[in-house]
Amino acid sequence: MPIIVNLDVMMAKRKISLNELSEKVGLTLANLSILKTGKAKAVRFSTLETICKVLDCQPGDILEYRES
Repeated sequence: MPIIVNLDVMMAKRKISLNELSEKVGLTLANLSILKTGKAKAVRFSTLETICKVLDCQPGDILEYRES
């Protein structure tokens, strides 16, 4: 898939665990894990906004486009 999810990279930079991010964002561990592994088909802007607030980053820090 040409959209790469770098959520794990940002989580490592901010030293935050999946459990902690899940609690702060309000997503289940399963849904956050699907997003983190790049298996999600879509993400709501409101979810992306909350993740960016918690991780103090921009959407482009989490999502990346690469031509295949």
